[in-house]
Amino acid sequence: MTTSRRAESAGSGTAGAGSAGSGLVIIDKPGGLTSHQVVGRVRRLAGTRRVGHAGTLDPMATGVLVIGINRATRLLGHLTATIKRYTATIRLGVSTVTDDADGEVIGRIGAAADLPAERIATGIAKLTGDIEQVPSAVSAIKINGVRSYTRVRDGEQVELPARPVRVSEFTLLGRRELRDAGGLDLIDLDVEVECTAGTYIRALARDLGADLGCGGHLTALRRTAVGSFTIDRAQTLESAEAGDLRVIDLDRVAAEQFRTITLDPEQADAVRHGRRLNDLELPADPTAVFAEDGRFLALYRSSGQHAVADAVFVD
Repeated sequence: MTTSRRAESAGSGTAGAGSAGSGLVIIDKPGGLTSHQVVGRVRRLAGTRRVGHAGTLDPMATGVLVIGINRATRLLGHLTATIKRYTATIRLGVSTVTDDADGEVIGRIGAAADLPAERIATGIAKLTGDIEQVPSAVSAIKINGVRSYTRVRDGEQVELPARPVRVSEFTLLGRRELRDAGGLDLIDLDVEVECTAGTYIRALARDLGADLGCGGHLTALRRTAVGSFTIDRAQTLESAEAGDLRVIDLDRVAAEQFRTITLDPEQADAVRHGRRLNDLELPADPTAVFAEDGRFLALYRSSGQHAVADAVFVD
């Protein structure tokens, strides 16, 4: 048995309809489509119903959408908990019901052009680090089995509880003053954010605007990374639909994303039956276990002096 972080030994492949196998597709989601719509289009290309995604992007947003095919869908729960990066534009002076440009305007206060840079920097600093964030009411969070956005659209007053998130980076990249068609003075802030899963960037825009006393919402959002899956690894939906559906195979994904162990044949046989591995010490986080031929078998985790299966991926 050997322990390592595997190199990128297996590659990405181009799959035709119905031949995608198991793996991940990294799509640069276009604006105007829901994540579910993108999954539906990839499902048709892959020729399988077993397709899902790791982390929703709002229709307005663009960027990295990690899509799992076949057995790789079972990995998505582990990938959603990773760090994510975004670039965004926050418009100060106007509030919307959705906290982004797709929502109905609910407040027009304006933002003075002489709003001090130091005041904005202080507001950003308050929203950096470990914070308690109230998610946007128009969100996919379920309340008694019903999506929050459904309740809002049905006229309910929704108040979601705050939850802990970590914003490890909230950087101001640029500032622009503008005046809208109604003569209202506004400020656009271009920002970059690195955060934990479950952080709402549009809630950051809302809360920054509230702290500054002028309201705020997102006018642009682009996800540039989900863990190690960066925007330069993403393909457009158009290229996928033109016959170039690029699938990162399951073996490579497991080797990239997890600590790895290569098992001897007896241990590999035990894993194929989902049995525990005796006297094998592993960390608390899942470890990818491989057969000697390089095939990814399962995710295992520690359980005292033994290791037990989190998920088995081999038939």
